[in-house]
Amino acid sequence: MKSIAANMEWLFTEAGDSTADRIRAAANHGLTAVEIWGWRDKDLDAIEKALNDTGVTLLSLIVDPKLDLTDPTTRVQYLEGVRDSLAVAQRLHAPFLVAVAGDEIDGIERSAQHKAVVDTLAAAAAILEGSDVTLLLEPLNTRVDHVGTYLSSTREGLDIVREIGSPHVKLLLDAYHALMMDEDLAEVVGGDTALIGHVQVADVPGRHEPGTGTIDWERQLGILRELGYTDWFGMEYTPTTETVASLAAVEEIAGRVDSRGRSI
Repeated sequence: MKSIAANMEWLFTEAGDSTADRIRAAANHGLTAVEIWGWRDKDLDAIEKALNDTGVTLLSLIVDPKLDLTDPTTRVQYLEGVRDSLAVAQRLHAPFLVAVAGDEIDGIERSAQHKAVVDTLAAAAAILEGSDVTLLLEPLNTRVDHVGTYLSSTREGLDIVREIGSPHVKLLLDAYHALMMDEDLAEVVGGDTALIGHVQVADVPGRHEPGTGTIDWERQLGILRELGYTDWFGMEYTPTTETVASLAAVEEIAGRVDSRGRSI
């Protein structure tokens, strides 16, 4: 299970409402990495203690507040959020902060919104310089979960990362969102694997555990390994059953994929 991380918002909820208790439950299952979303509503002292006690790594948290990066007027407030979130990431030794572009603005050219996103993330990258934290830009699907969002294309996300040209900004490839948009992972990633900082997984349709939908996850995870992605697969799905049971299929798949020489 060394390549599997669990999202603490949706998984191990059997342990209760406490994120710290969910982290301990994940550790008891044998996982060594977890993720969270927002941090302002959480008991950071308890989370820090749970991470230290278990040795579990917190991979990512979301920049708070989430604002529309497509709107330049939000930039100052967003960058303040980046500074605050960076301090939390460093305290909890999390390598990634997650950013989303926000909503598309009616009546404004996409090129102008693209530039606004680039400019804001470039300024965020400057804040992260000298740290060991990377900002991950996440494209989202516009068909079900995020109707009206600006960034739904993996290719455009990669273009934005390349345009910024900072080691502190990479792409979060959420395979669920990409596959919901009918993207071919091999095609859209191509030779740009180095621009991907993290991968998340949920099945299509339904956003449940792998094995409940139509996706051949051994093939899809194998493609990403073949392209040179060597890091974690974050499980960000709503389980249809108890968490441990829901993880069984993808743990077996990831084990087979990595046993073919693509170890992390």
